[in-house]
Amino acid sequence: MGNLVSTLVNASNALGVYGKVFDTIQNNITNANTPGYVEQDQALVSQSFDPEAGESGGVAAAGLISSRSEYLEQQVRNQQQLLGASQQQATDLNQVQTLFDPTATDGISGNLSSFFNSFSQLSVNPNDPVERQAVINAAGQVAESFNTTANGIAQVSTNIDNETNGNVATINQIAEQLAAFNQQYLNSSQASQDAGLDAQVHSALENLSQVANFTALKMPNGTWNVYLGGQTPLVLSNQQFTVSADMSAPNTVIRDSQGNDITSQITSGSLGALLGEKNTTLPGYMSSLNTLAQTFADSVNNALNQGIDQNGNAPTQDLFTYNAAQGAAFSMAVTPITPDQIAAALPSGPGGNGNAIAIAQLATQPVVNGFTFTQAYGNLSGQIGSDVSNAQQEQTADQNLLTQAQTQRTNQTGVSLDAEAAKLLQFQQSYQAVGKLVGVINSLTDTLMAMMPATS
Repeated sequence: MGNLVSTLVNASNALGVYGKVFDTIQNNITNANTPGYVEQDQALVSQSFDPEAGESGGVAAAGLISSRSEYLEQQVRNQQQLLGASQQQATDLNQVQTLFDPTATDGISGNLSSFFNSFSQLSVNPNDPVERQAVINAAGQVAESFNTTANGIAQVSTNIDNETNGNVATINQIAEQLAAFNQQYLNSSQASQDAGLDAQVHSALENLSQVANFTALKMPNGTWNVYLGGQTPLVLSNQQFTVSADMSAPNTVIRDSQGNDITSQITSGSLGALLGEKNTTLPGYMSSLNTLAQTFADSVNNALNQGIDQNGNAPTQDLFTYNAAQGAAFSMAVTPITPDQIAAALPSGPGGNGNAIAIAQLATQPVVNGFTFTQAYGNLSGQIGSDVSNAQQEQTADQNLLTQAQTQRTNQTGVSLDAEAAKLLQFQQSYQAVGKLVGVINSLTDTLMAMMPATS
């Protein structure tokens, strides 16, 4: 009778264990598409069978077994960082490229050609007031095109500032979430078995990897320490350390919670790309544009100063003016000069066209670091186009590598509905078998009880 009761107890326990298995399978199916969730399995352990020691054997439920692979998670995060950077760069630089169209007639290249052509036309009729006014008008169009392009770059820079602030806010928000998750681990010793909490942590880490590079270390108590750039504490246990963006100077500076400059540590993710664009790429473009604008203005002004105006007088003011401190492209303007003040003639030939011809010939002279004005502009436009093309190619390559990493992770740790259905069928059969055993034991117990003599 004792063995029969022991078997009944074991069978009943087995039903409870299988119930936990069913709960795990159901949880897997329910969360198959939940970000950060991986397949969980209910661990089963056999109990010791030693009747003399009172150990009746059977099966018991141990903890959950997670299929999580931190190696694969890190691979995905690494690719997310690279894609975040190339994607951001391709988007931002494309805005700059639209400002540099070498074929646009109303752009810098087209207006430079129109300007030198206006001097060619003036050389035909050097004393025609209409042609003289046309020179001034063409000069104004050149100045305006330089202003428009410089302002366009400045606007892209402003957009980058706004996105940088948004990225920093995202980092701080995710850090706050991770600190809260860590608190849950500290509050309960059972949190390490919480698949939902584990999924939230890894989803947050993956989101963070799109913004910046970092190092995440799992502690023995289940909490995660996160170091921005691999060095600066962002989350330690349940403590969050905020970062900030300092834009008080031309270059953007990222500061830690103590105000230290950590900009150099952030090399990837969308924030890494934004910092590179704001602090290096855009200033480089603007420097080249300012060099072109200043060289053009100085060359034309110097050439005009070699001639005399329609009245036979030496020029008293330049055609172009600019503020070098603000940037020649940004500040270039035409002085309030009158048509008769255009120095189209040379001192040796008053009323002639000698100086107008000399200025028209500036169009073909290599005065900008060995290149003509239009060639220099074409070089800058080509550099920007190449940078955009490289960023787009990197974006495509990074997206493919990320997809591969995600697929590998899914294949190894993701929930397969087919596999869960197979496990469900397997344990249903086991559950039914144990259920039948319980029924048989109950029947035998009833029979044995009926065979026992009645007490007097």
